[in-house]
Amino acid sequence: MNDHSDIAVQEAWSLPAADAARGHQALWWSAGPAGELAVMLVHRRYLERIPYMKGWPGWRLRGPFTGELVTITGQGERRLMVEDVQVRPSHLALLPDSRFLLVSGRTFRSETDGPWTPNAVVFSASGTPEREFCIGDDIPALITDRHGGIWTAYGDEGIYGGHPESGAGLAAWDTEGRATWAPGDRLPAYPLEGCTAATEGDRVWLVWYAGGGPGTFLTRITPSTGEVISYPSPVPDPDGFAVRDNRAVLTRRDHNRRTVELTRAELDGATWTVTDRRRLDVPGRVVLRCGQGRDGILWLRTGDTWLCIEA
Repeated sequence: MNDHSDIAVQEAWSLPAADAARGHQALWWSAGPAGELAVMLVHRRYLERIPYMKGWPGWRLRGPFTGELVTITGQGERRLMVEDVQVRPSHLALLPDSRFLLVSGRTFRSETDGPWTPNAVVFSASGTPEREFCIGDDIPALITDRHGGIWTAYGDEGIYGGHPESGAGLAAWDTEGRATWAPGDRLPAYPLEGCTAATEGDRVWLVWYAGGGPGTFLTRITPSTGEVISYPSPVPDPDGFAVRDNRAVLTRRDHNRRTVELTRAELDGATWTVTDRRRLDVPGRVVLRCGQGRDGILWLRTGDTWLCIEA
């Protein structure tokens, strides 16, 4: 890998060669508020390829599966077998007390006024399902905060698909499946698609773009006060975003290539101003759902290697 010391990039973890040799694929992943990385490994016998999708999102489950949750901390790795998982995940997220969440990006209902199918499952620290519920349809971006709140940004099929919380574009949930926050009329435009998400202490940032030309926005929510502030993004449709105080780092992928556009910006009043922009060579190919921000660190997935980039 190139020397990135001048822009504070560190390699956090790579899928061990022994796991790859055993036929395990690294699929859903998330960073946690304590600086941990969690990755779900699934054996290829449970999977098949989607020919038109690149990278790890191109693996499709054949049915229920058993996975191995690998949690990487400064003290090493913890591994947990999770058996007979029924949900078909798009997202993995961490919860307090070593619990975790698996979420499918899609849901449906069989009748016009019927219930929506559960698409989120909370698992205990031992890997046992605790409860399941629905958190909306078409979820390209999801993050959990340090208190266990679940924050979602929706895509156009969910926004226009009839689910009430999805229709607002952004939402938050608790681990009982109750909607706890909605944007109301506090956004500068109507969302069309979620891009990525980040946390900064107790604050949550949801990144999304609007239809009809207004562009991409960085929306900061402070749950304790209810404050919602949206800023025009200095980067259209970023894949990754992390923020610390008045500094931010954003990435955009060169899809399925080993490069990303990395942008640094500073907040001056109501405007994020670009201070540096460059092309960054990375160890692996970058595809969908590759970035997540935690307390000033952007976690970037490049193939089966994860990088940390400081804001």
